[in-house]
Amino acid sequence: MGIEEYGGGQSQSDVLVVTTNDVPGYKVDRVIGEVFGLTVRSRHIGSQIGAGLKSLVGGELKGLTKTLVETRNQAMERLIEQARARGANAVLMFRFDVTEAADVGTEVCAYGTAVVISPRP
Repeated sequence: MGIEEYGGGQSQSDVLVVTTNDVPGYKVDRVIGEVFGLTVRSRHIGSQIGAGLKSLVGGELKGLTKTLVETRNQAMERLIEQARARGANAVLMFRFDVTEAADVGTEVCAYGTAVVISPRP
């Protein structure tokens, strides 16, 4: 796998997503509120068997890493869609929450505060 398959984060978008409380050089004109993107992925049998064998010898579980990156990216895309639909052009205090979902998959929630920002004069 290439580096692009391990990375994540924001692609080109009209909605800026940051983990900070503010954006340097911008002011918050309006707080819209919490937005989130949620996805749950089940594990397929092939990745479970491969992960089980790999755990015997140690090392990175590349198949599971790739799946988690894809899952996080999908959750982030859904967050951006929700923010855009509510009229936001930015999301502040962006975070991920990852949990096991009933021992059959992984739940990933991307969340933050949707706002409207504009450049400071």
